[in-house]
Amino acid sequence: MTSQKLAPSRPKSVLTIGGAMVDTIAVIEDELIERMSMNNAGRAFLLMEEGRKTEASIISTHAGGGGINTAIAFSRLGCSVETVAKLGVDSRARIIRDALTTEGVNARFISETSASGTGASVMISAHDRNAAVFTFRGANGLLNVADIDSVPFENDLVYIAGLSDRSADLFPDISARAARSGAVVVANPGIRQLAARGDDFHKALKSISLLSMNRDEAASQVPRLAAQRRKSSSRFVQITPSEMPELMRQGLSSAGFEMALPQYFDSMFSLGPDCLLITDGKSGAYAATREEIFFCPSLQIPVVGTAGAGDAFTSTFAFMYSEGAHPSEALRYATINAGSVVGYADTQTGLLRRPEIEAKYASSSHQLTVLSWKRS
Repeated sequence: MTSQKLAPSRPKSVLTIGGAMVDTIAVIEDELIERMSMNNAGRAFLLMEEGRKTEASIISTHAGGGGINTAIAFSRLGCSVETVAKLGVDSRARIIRDALTTEGVNARFISETSASGTGASVMISAHDRNAAVFTFRGANGLLNVADIDSVPFENDLVYIAGLSDRSADLFPDISARAARSGAVVVANPGIRQLAARGDDFHKALKSISLLSMNRDEAASQVPRLAAQRRKSSSRFVQITPSEMPELMRQGLSSAGFEMALPQYFDSMFSLGPDCLLITDGKSGAYAATREEIFFCPSLQIPVVGTAGAGDAFTSTFAFMYSEGAHPSEALRYATINAGSVVGYADTQTGLLRRPEIEAKYASSSHQLTVLSWKRS
């Protein structure tokens, strides 16, 4: 198979917009913290003993947040990157700025406010390393029109990570301005943004080139799409002989509404995007165009932490997609970079540089058999 090379003729210009956080991560050995699973509710909980100090293997502090994680991911892939974010006037802001400087990300569009502190989170990582997270969004929710007025949006690619609180009000304007500039516009909204500002989100989808959501985020849209009563009579025929993956068999469901995956994709395409991603954790990920659906399994590797894997996956797929790579190949590259990230507790140490991801692709892409279904 001939691989799509990651090196463009010139550095691709990328603008990321989204959260900036300082993550404090405590890694706890399994025997020191209890895990309780609820079979019917499909949830799991980490339990700590009240009033007792629990020993941590390590406690570390890192820059993070969707806007910062993806800016660094694009920079390591060889892009020229700028980022838009809002920080407080505090020591955490310096941690964010130092990380961007180290990674060569232009921070000229980062603003500060004294009205709140820089966003922060505390992660408790144990058992399967899908961390429990305490989040303070702080200044992340305070982006305003003045903060983006001076942003030119004349980039090859504009990546809009999850926006919180008042910052989410800017999503329609940001996506429209980015689309008018001719950029490939990528959106990766969070569940809170989808729940609180669903109307604005759906209206803005006509400006989005690539939309990425995880399984829960995608399922949250099913009641709204079902209410639109869009019926899809199209059939997709599986091309690659293999057992059909679970999400393709069962579809998405939420609040008593169910939708087959091809119908879901068709309903979302009717709102504007050209390409759709659904990530399903360790079960793999889907990419869909208007004519074909692809599925790539995850790499079977030891997991230290899952935080940041989605940012790595979507930013890598977006880069490859914007470079003209076939979706099946973009899925493999994205899966490899996300697989590297879960080998570490923080969100950025595992992000691969261009030569590293090329080498890993050459050595491990054969482990990633992509299934596909074509419209009949």
